[in-house]
Amino acid sequence: MSKLNVIIVDDEPLALDVLETYIEKVPDLHLVKRCNNAFEANEAINNHRIDLIFLDIQMPQLTGIDFLKTLSHPPMVIFTTAYSNYAIQSYDLDAVDYLLKPISFERFMKAVNRAVEEHKMTAQAHQPSTDEELDDKDYIFIKADKKLVRVRFADIIYIEGLKDYVIIRMDQSRVITLQTMKSLEDKLPSPTFRRIHRSYIVNINKIEAIVGNMVEVTEKGQTKHLPIGKNYRDELLQMINDNKL
Repeated sequence: MSKLNVIIVDDEPLALDVLETYIEKVPDLHLVKRCNNAFEANEAINNHRIDLIFLDIQMPQLTGIDFLKTLSHPPMVIFTTAYSNYAIQSYDLDAVDYLLKPISFERFMKAVNRAVEEHKMTAQAHQPSTDEELDDKDYIFIKADKKLVRVRFADIIYIEGLKDYVIIRMDQSRVITLQTMKSLEDKLPSPTFRRIHRSYIVNINKIEAIVGNMVEVTEKGQTKHLPIGKNYRDELLQMINDNKL
């Protein structure tokens, strides 16, 4: 695995020095930049691939928590602070860990190991699979609700894209994950799953009927109609005519 690109964000020079010293001791980490405030951090994120932020909470002008909320696709975050009352709020923001100052090297390493492990699991979950690999598997791991959730292909009825989120709909449940339709489509076995619309992917085995420009499926005992986009209709109908469904 390549090194994690890291930035430190803190308005205290001593805190920056301590974390920089710790980072230099860890082979898995590469320090890209020391940032004195959230604005410098934002510039670093825009100009470099950043995998992990050590982020102080109490900073002038913009707090670490408020800064994190401004990022649409934030890197992994380990909060560093002298105040314990932010712990619950930090975990609500999917922080990898929460370090209380003064930070010992042992506690620092525990947080880093969590980040390295999460990075490995995320990379594996987003790794494009070959057709042979997809044929051998009957499931996929999806990052959702602060964990990797195992989803069986046979349980998926359809997948709905909603801005930056994707909703995987099953008969008894659903999984919401932050990724694009295209990235998820690349991980699904073909031709079992077919893109029928810019915002919909359907499990071919779950199609009950095609009515006009709609695909009919059953979800939680109710009939659901999914639109067929004009750019996908001809290919779908050709598959039906060729009896490839």
